[in-house]
Amino acid sequence: MNSVELAPPIETAPVGTDATPQSVEPLRPRRRAWRSRYVGTLCAVDLTVGLVSAFVALGLRFGSQTTEPYNRGHLWLTIALPFAWLAALTLNRAYETRYLFVGNDEYARVVRSGLALLTTLAVVALAFDFRLARGYMIIAMPMMIVIGVGMRYLVRQRLHRSWACGDRLHRVILVGHAHAVGEMTRRLRRERYHGLGVVGACLPYQEAAAGTWHTGPPLPPVLGTFEDVATAVSHAGADTVVVLSCPEIAGATLRRLGWQLERDDVDLIVASTLVDVAGDRTTIRPVDGLPMLHVEHPRLKGGRRFVKAVFDRVSALLLLLLASPLMLVIALLVRLAPGARGPVIFRQERVGRNGRLFVIYKFRTMYTDAEERLAQLLHRNEHDGELFKIRDDPRVTRFGHRLRRFSLDELPQLVNVVKGDMSLVGPRPPLAREVANYPPDMRRRLVVKPGLTGLWQVSGRSDLSWEESIRLDLSYVENWSLTMDLTILLRTVGAVVRSSGAY
Repeated sequence: MNSVELAPPIETAPVGTDATPQSVEPLRPRRRAWRSRYVGTLCAVDLTVGLVSAFVALGLRFGSQTTEPYNRGHLWLTIALPFAWLAALTLNRAYETRYLFVGNDEYARVVRSGLALLTTLAVVALAFDFRLARGYMIIAMPMMIVIGVGMRYLVRQRLHRSWACGDRLHRVILVGHAHAVGEMTRRLRRERYHGLGVVGACLPYQEAAAGTWHTGPPLPPVLGTFEDVATAVSHAGADTVVVLSCPEIAGATLRRLGWQLERDDVDLIVASTLVDVAGDRTTIRPVDGLPMLHVEHPRLKGGRRFVKAVFDRVSALLLLLLASPLMLVIALLVRLAPGARGPVIFRQERVGRNGRLFVIYKFRTMYTDAEERLAQLLHRNEHDGELFKIRDDPRVTRFGHRLRRFSLDELPQLVNVVKGDMSLVGPRPPLAREVANYPPDMRRRLVVKPGLTGLWQVSGRSDLSWEESIRLDLSYVENWSLTMDLTILLRTVGAVVRSSGAY
């Protein structure tokens, strides 16, 4: 097979955009440098968290008696604890870059490190007959874990903002067939939180030689064929190669490619054909030297779902009690606002779990003739798919716009959660007319209760395309966990404050 002539060396500015190629500079050392600085920052942050937690616990537990001779052991423990915390994180591999940057594995390792350190201290204290003050540990360890996770989250968000500006992205070459390369390029350029910037692609010989025949999603610069990957990496200054699913690169071919990339310390990523399957549902099982990927079924029933149901109803009831004064004020303002004729609470039939219909409650934000005027506004729809949304909807009252901006109109849905019609977190509750036009795959989102909030809300709400909204809902259904619910609830606060996509 002949090789296709490579495109000239490129340097995109910023990486991952369609900017014109310019000059090349050695980028892999820069990548290693910023990674080292990132890990160094985490070490400094963790050491500071350990120091603060230990001294706060010492002060709160012993107060003015801290310097007494009989507390000297706890004083030395306070000095040593931050370094023990750093050692525990290191032993739990919390500084390995494979677990940093994205995903929840980093946070889980911080929690495990704290529990392991607590257990070790208890065993050591028992072995050496050291009277370890329980109050000291009750303050120090939870504080260390919670603040440690929070600080790592803030450091990661800073990195994500840097990636969003096109800085410090991994320079990626995609290897696969044209359609798969175009689709992956589109997805990676749509969101930068993963830190992957596409700088080129290597295609099969026939597709690379065909020139501009490709009619799918736009392709990045084609730098050669499957045989030219190592050379393309060198020319483009890439530090990562992503191999998409294709029969030409498998088995021994993929192994040889890994050997070639190993010499230059280039990362090799093999993209699976699985769609929206989280890592904790997959397990590698080697069978006669072949890595078999075992995929567990989604957790749709069982004890965890029961815990979710109890958590939803109890939390919704508490939130309802806390928010009741605010809801009374909003109800009064809705009644007194211009165009106030009609009920304060808007009721609408939605589709719930397994297609069961239920009545959803919201504060009324539209004029009472909103449904009659819908047909006149369909041509102004700014949303694709089945959802109807326009930014300046004339059917929304002036006060209704303010309620929608901060999602205050959805507070009555806490009643739906208490009744069991909805969850705190779940897919967006659809209308019956939307469900009627669902293709078979979309009906999968009906196997769980709809949510007061969800991935769709913390990811942009009405700014999302119909396809992206459905993908996020399906991803939630397939990968649900209690940790995911708590994460989404925390992110909802920020999404509401920013009011992005709320109209």
